[in-house]
Amino acid sequence: MFGTVVVGVGIAGLARIRDLMNPLPSSPSEHLKLFGFVSRRSFGNINEAKQISLEEALRSKEIHAAFISTENRSHEETIRMFLEAGKHVLVEYPMALSAKAAHELWEMAEQKDKILHVEHIELLTEEYKQLKKEVAGKDLVKGTLHFTGYVLDESKAGFPAFSGIARLTWLVDLFGDLTVTSATREKQKDKNYSRMTVHFQTANK
Repeated sequence: MFGTVVVGVGIAGLARIRDLMNPLPSSPSEHLKLFGFVSRRSFGNINEAKQISLEEALRSKEIHAAFISTENRSHEETIRMFLEAGKHVLVEYPMALSAKAAHELWEMAEQKDKILHVEHIELLTEEYKQLKKEVAGKDLVKGTLHFTGYVLDESKAGFPAFSGIARLTWLVDLFGDLTVTSATREKQKDKNYSRMTVHFQTANK
């Protein structure tokens, strides 16, 4: 069995705990054993998973991999700690708040001979796979993607573009590398409203 720990117990972290505690029959998850979860808040146990300290998770020889599901701002530091401790890491997107930091983390994982995987579960859904089949071999002439969500705490989530980064990953996966040609941002503090509009161009313009 491959020992794991979940770091962070928000929506994503709780889903990880649930899935690790109740793996689908014949799925790779059956070979994973959840040794516990790490959180700044005190919970005790969640669904029979026990809370352990960050130090215990880093030190334990029974834990081989960490699932990081904390706020965006803390991803980089947490990844570094677990790679330094010789653990494999799966992190919810985005891996870091800058491309420079992300490249440094990839290099660190390679040097440590550890897997560093950025999870984007939407790319594995049947709906997305069907969408990819539909656009295969076609040229994108023009298109619009409108994504709505709640207003994020920028101190934790990073610049607003990160709240839509999952959708940008869709576009790159479907149409190849994109270049930003313009970007604007509108804010209405009194209405707790923010909108970012970005125009991209594909490699063949």
